[in-house]
Amino acid sequence: MELTVVPIVKPEATNFIFGQSHFIKTVEDLHEALVGAVPGIRFGLAFCEASGKRLVRWSGNDDAALKLARDNALAIGAGHTFLIFLGDGFFPVNVLAAVRAVPEVCRIYCATANPTQVIVAQTEQGRGVLGVVDGASPLGIETDADIAWRKDLLRQIGYKL
Repeated sequence: MELTVVPIVKPEATNFIFGQSHFIKTVEDLHEALVGAVPGIRFGLAFCEASGKRLVRWSGNDDAALKLARDNALAIGAGHTFLIFLGDGFFPVNVLAAVRAVPEVCRIYCATANPTQVIVAQTEQGRGVLGVVDGASPLGIETDADIAWRKDLLRQIGYKL
């Protein structure tokens, strides 16, 4: 077995969701879930087929996000994984529940805009995801001032009353 670190290549502020599912129907169901959750959402998604033709299947409505999804899915190359790249102004928090509710979805590895690395194991059979490195390690413990800042930020951006 060989371990590989595959970086997610994307513009710095671009948000994405990385997960695993179990059926080719995932592509259409994720597309429907996204447009149903947030009208007007811009996205690109890609799914690594694990049997048959073993293609990177894809769908979406944003050319840049589609390219990111297809290129990164092919680089990871692990069966039944999927990537959803969101267009500018769209965020995982607004669609994650809908993505999780898709019957084919087995797991979400991460939903982030952080620099991300995917830890991949290669065997004679194929590739599998062991986990992800999402962002960087903590530098300390939150102080009272940090708590106040966090709570204020959530209210400023409309996620808390």
